[in-house]
Order: sequence, then C-alpha cells, then structure tokens
Amino acid sequence: MDFVHDQLATGRKIRVLTVVDTFSRFSPAVDPRFSYRAEDVVATLERVCAKLGYPKTIRVDQGSEFVSRDLDLWAFAKGVTLDFSRPGKPTDNAFIEAFNGRFRSECLNTHWFLTLADAAEKMEAWLRYYNEDRPHGAIGNKPPILLQNRGGAPSPPP
Repeated sequence: MDFVHDQLATGRKIRVLTVVDTFSRFSPAVDPRFSYRAEDVVATLERVCAKLGYPKTIRVDQGSEFVSRDLDLWAFAKGVTLDFSRPGKPTDNAFIEAFNGRFRSECLNTHWFLTLADAAEKMEAWLRYYNEDRPHGAIGNKPPILLQNRGGAPSPPP
C-alpha cells in the first residue's frame, strides 16, 4: 500500500491510500481523505479485511502513517507482517508504484474533483472498472477479479 496525492478543483489537497494485491493485481481500496493518520490507515484496512480476509504480509514504505504504533499493533494482533521497503527505493514496492501510475493516468488526470465525496465516487467507479473489466497484460489479459484467491486457498492455483 502507498499514498497518492491530488487536489480538488478548489485547490484543496487530498491524499489517497492505495492498496493492491501483488499476485492478482486486485485493488481492494482507493480511499481519499484530506489527511491521513495511522489510525485512519488501520480503519481502512479493517474495513477491507472484514470483507476479504487478512493478508499474511503488507509491503509499505517508510511513511509516518506506516511506521507507527497503531499500524504495528494492528498488524501484530491480526498476524500480519509489515514488510518495509528500503528508504529511497520505490522499486522495492514496484507493484503499488505501477498501480499508482495507472491510477494517476486513468483516473486522477482525467477527472476534476469538486468535493471529497465527488472524488470518492469517481475513484470507486474507476476501481470497479480496474478490478472487474480492465484486462491486465501481466495476468494474461484478464481482469484482476478473476484471480482472486477464493475460499482462503494459501497460494495461487498452479
């Protein structure tokens, strides 16, 4: 997971938490807010994990929201390992960087966001398209939803 920055039509800055599964390329969340604290990241993860289950590992950078007691306690309590990238090495988390690039070019750069609610609505519509319809070359030109690891299987099918 990572953050992307953008702004509303009024110039007010927004931050978007982006999350993507490295195997299926499925993104369970793009969550815009005016500001993010560690407890906001935890709340978003809880909402997502309540529907999809808890991952074994989450790869993150050294951002203050990720290097925090709140996220560390949540991860420990849920049995999730936080895998931190090396400072200044975005290639350590290449999947989220690639996702963020697509998100920027296909959604953020193509819309004006009038309000935070408008931004959330447009981002959610793009996320549905990305997960359910858009073919991905890296996964055989299939949409990510087809590769979701259903039924709690521990690894992808052969």
